Amino acid sequence: MTERPEGTATTEDAAGSWQSDALRALLLMCVGVTMFPFLNTGIKLLTSHYSVIEIVWARFTGHFLTMIAVFLPTQGWRVFRANRPLIQITRSFLLLGSTVFSVNGIGYVPLATASAIGFSSPIIVTALSVPLLGESVGPRRWSAVLVGFIGVLIVVRPGAGQLTAATLLLLCAAACYALYQIATRRSSQHDSAETGIIYAALVGTVAMTAVVPFSFEAPHRIFDALVLASLGVFGGVGHYFVIRAFRLGPAALIAPFGYLELVGTTTLGYLVFDNFPDSWTWIGAGLIVGSGIYIALRERRRRRA
Repeated sequence: MTERPEGTATTEDAAGSWQSDALRALLLMCVGVTMFPFLNTGIKLLTSHYSVIEIVWARFTGHFLTMIAVFLPTQGWRVFRANRPLIQITRSFLLLGSTVFSVNGIGYVPLATASAIGFSSPIIVTALSVPLLGESVGPRRWSAVLVGFIGVLIVVRPGAGQLTAATLLLLCAAACYALYQIATRRSSQHDSAETGIIYAALVGTVAMTAVVPFSFEAPHRIFDALVLASLGVFGGVGHYFVIRAFRLGPAALIAPFGYLELVGTTTLGYLVFDNFPDSWTWIGAGLIVGSGIYIALRERRRRRA
């Protein structure tokens, strides 16, 4: 039997392991982002009948309880042990802010438009990575940022009456989520994904539980109760799968699959609310998605260099 040269098996094993992790990361990313259209659809269904406080409370409390049920039996109370608790709490505040802005705005715009505006957060992350993370951004990535913001302007169309209070709230939600992503970059170097996903819901759960008694309204129908209960499951599971995906595979490979959310959101928006994006929204969304994918690819090249 012919012997393999020393080190060959190790190289093949490493390549196979990388491919396996990359495939798992893609699957996790796809599963994770399919949760968010259902989350946004549920929120939009509820906004006309229930207060923002109650919806946000259901979103975070359900998220928190779901993650506790999943991780506490296997990891115990050490899942709450954060090496950088201040960063984790800051992340949680930012996610709460993003959710409050989003819930306030999403009831007044088509789902696909809200989703397209939300996809500006990776572009904002790139712009803010210079002052907040000390990263260098070259002219090509700055050009992509500019193209992405042009896409946002096309979606919201300030001169055509599309720039409303709701779209401004959604832009604020995207900015908060971008800061949340930056804080997540920092925290992921010190804490596990399980700890991060539990802390993400902690502040929202505590803060909303303190104020929800003043605006709580019992669900009018069993369907409404089920939708309220589902918000935390869709949000928590979706965020956890996305975090796991980014831990397993390279961001440049995984990030483009996040834009599958736009497909799901557009489909549900049409089926449930009879909203279909106009041509300008598609053009703007295309610029936002294209710039986001380009930024991810340039980030991969930069890290390799």
